[in-house]
Parts: sequence; C-alpha cells; structure tokens
Amino acid sequence: MESHVLNCAPESDCAQCPRLVAFRETNRAAFPDWHNAPVATFCPTSDDPPVKLLIVGLAPGLRGANRTSRPFTGDYAGDLLYATLGKFGLSRGTYDARPDDGLDLVGCQITNSVRCVPPQNKPVGAEIAACRPFLANTIKALPDLRAILALGTIAHGTVLSALKLRKAIYPFGHGAIHTLPDGIFFADSYHCSRYNTNTRRLTTEMFESVFEKLAELIAD
Repeated sequence: MESHVLNCAPESDCAQCPRLVAFRETNRAAFPDWHNAPVATFCPTSDDPPVKLLIVGLAPGLRGANRTSRPFTGDYAGDLLYATLGKFGLSRGTYDARPDDGLDLVGCQITNSVRCVPPQNKPVGAEIAACRPFLANTIKALPDLRAILALGTIAHGTVLSALKLRKAIYPFGHGAIHTLPDGIFFADSYHCSRYNTNTRRLTTEMFESVFEKLAELIAD
C-alpha cells in the first residue's frame, strides 16, 4: 500500500490557486471560527472492512464543509448523501451535520475534486487541474478499491483526467456504470445538491438506485 508516500491532501495554507486563496482569506476574516482551509478526505476509522468505494464530489460548500471541515457536512447535500449511505450499510452512527457527531464510514471514503471552497461553488479549470494530483493519489492509495462514484459532471471528468482516461469513451449519465481498464467500476450520479433535488432533476429514489447497483458490485 502506497498511502504513506503519496501526497493525498494539500497543505492547510495551499497557495496553488490565487483566487481560492483570496476567497479563503476573506472567509477567515469574516468567519474566524470556521475551518476555512482545504477539506481532507473523509475516511473510516477502521480498515475493516477495507475501502472499496470512493465517492467524489465537486468542492466544499461555503457553509458546509468549508465551515465544518468534513465533506458534505453542514449543508443540504449531506442530508441526502449520509442518509443514503446509512441505508446501504456504508456508514454507522447518526449524521448530525457536525464533524463530532460520531458518524463513521464503512468501507468507503468521500472526497472532492477541488479541496478548497470556490466562490459561488464554481471552480475554474485551472483550479480543478491544480487539485487533480491529490485525487489521483487518493485513488492510488486504495488497494482494495472496487468502485468510484462521481457526483456530477465535473467530478466525472476530473476522475477520468486523474486516471488519464479519455472522456469520450466514458460519457456521463446519471445511473451509468462503466468498467475501467483496471476493472474498477465507475458510476455517475447527478450531484445531490439542493438545486438538483428541488428541481426534481434528482430524486431520492434516483439517488438510491445508484447506490443499490454499487452495493451489489462491491459486495464480496
């Protein structure tokens, strides 16, 4: 396992993206009690069972992970994601929208394509590219990985770029599941954002159907 030598996360004061650094400093001044730093991958506390599923989102939400320090924690998207994980046995404990709620993951990790909160929740291409090596190393550090779930088109494209795979071969589509050359399953879902659920682009049933398929694929 290579995780001890791979750089899977940026430093707390990562300076690679000037626009994100400026936004971070603005938020640190306005909200000094918030996390206001790159958000680390959420990992289970135990290696048993091993991580077989990696969930990849877009970026920390301003009042979600940027505030709480844990992916999808403290915003609407986390309500649906963590409820779904619990339903399919991928988490234990109760999600209470705070990093000390005792929630633990089971056999999965959650990360983002971009680790710092971007203005208006919209990272630009250079920022996505700058963070891509951290995602690539996160994937490499999971020897038992069986499936990756991309939440949204940016996460989909970033995963493929991190793996140096052609996007035209693996088009995005909600519920689509591709098999990558190394045998890993690559699944897509619309992002579980408030906008997508409010507009019914994504329903709870649609989201759960993706996890139902994944649970079957990663089962022993």
